[in-house]
Amino acid sequence: MPSWITAQLVVSVATIVIMVHVMLIGVAYFVQLERKLSAYIQDRIGPNRVGFDFGLPALSFLKGCLGFGQPLADGVKFMLKEDYTPRRVDKVLFTLAPILVVAPALMGFVVIPWGGLWECPDIHIPFTEWVIPGGLVHVAGASVNIGIVYLLAVAALGVYGVTLGGWASNNKFSFLGGLRATAQMISYEIPLGLCLLAVLLVYGNVRPDAIVEHQQAHGWMILSQPLTAAIFLIAALAEANRAPFDNAEAEQELVGGYHTEYSSMRFALFFLAEYSHLFTSSAFFVLLFLGGYHLPFIGALSPEATGFGAVLLKVFVYFSKVVLMVAFSMLVRWSIPRLRYDQVMMMAWQGVIPISLAIVVVVSVLVYLGQTGLVPMLLGNVAVVGLAYAAGPLLRQSTVNRQVPMFGSRFVPVRGARVKHSPTEPMALEDRPVQSSMPTS
Repeated sequence: MPSWITAQLVVSVATIVIMVHVMLIGVAYFVQLERKLSAYIQDRIGPNRVGFDFGLPALSFLKGCLGFGQPLADGVKFMLKEDYTPRRVDKVLFTLAPILVVAPALMGFVVIPWGGLWECPDIHIPFTEWVIPGGLVHVAGASVNIGIVYLLAVAALGVYGVTLGGWASNNKFSFLGGLRATAQMISYEIPLGLCLLAVLLVYGNVRPDAIVEHQQAHGWMILSQPLTAAIFLIAALAEANRAPFDNAEAEQELVGGYHTEYSSMRFALFFLAEYSHLFTSSAFFVLLFLGGYHLPFIGALSPEATGFGAVLLKVFVYFSKVVLMVAFSMLVRWSIPRLRYDQVMMMAWQGVIPISLAIVVVVSVLVYLGQTGLVPMLLGNVAVVGLAYAAGPLLRQSTVNRQVPMFGSRFVPVRGARVKHSPTEPMALEDRPVQSSMPTS
């Protein structure tokens, strides 16, 4: 047996293969989850017709299945649709752009410590006399000392595909969407890196497994630095082009943004990349702020537990946290309206970036003084919030699109006029559609 074939190599390859398929299947059902969550928020039913019966009477018991067959139907639809390429586009770059978007999204999860450490037994190769010596291995795609740096660097590559797709489409709406994505990525990379620096100053390490061990010993970072966690989540949503920061594909303004001219599977790759980025950023957030696979008061989830059952439990807990974070991001999308593009940029440069700088300064001082406990860090975050509120009125206020008062309207009535804002039409007062149009008052 060659010396370079080790138990760690086998486990890493197996983890990568399994997690790639989990991500691909999970992304399809994240779309289903978002459609069901949005339906619940809007008091609708959502997809509930397509099952796994495939029109066969023998499989009629699988008909419906709460709409779980919808992602499969959508995938078949994308593969069978016409793959149209407009005239006068750069065909090479037009085809390469979706690949450049989805490739970084499927690479970032490699350093995530899904299962911690595992005491791997000796691996016997079937039908041969080869034996791979076992030992303590990391249940991750790659256990590298620069894991966090790698994850941050790979995540930043996704914007190249978006910008390239917008430029190569030879479409003004796509080009504007690509420009927006570039400016937004540059702007929100800064607070993302500053928030990451603030927590790494406390951890003192960039190895993902060491970060989980630190939180297991000293508590989850979200408890001591909630403001840092909130800004990191905002920046992660902006990096993934998720609402309320999806200005690069604003349907009301840019038709479809950077993917206006795309169709078939090339169009599907953009959505695959978006949800893959959401999955990876959620896993990153869980690692930094939610303790990774750790849960308090459960010994099997401690880094010292290296049995196979403990590894399976850790993977389940980590993945459950990631799914909950993805669901929370979906809740944000369907609760907060899209910000105007100038508001997005103003929020970054006049709000989020100064606050992130203040957080780094406060955390640096506390680390220098040796006050890295829960209470000092929490008080430092509270002090930054108070400073932001105090400095807010001193900033120059934007005059863009300020509402101009129109005297004589119901919002700005003339002096002495009595204006009734509530509706008077009986149909507008009716809130019982089943009981016809009887007025409620």
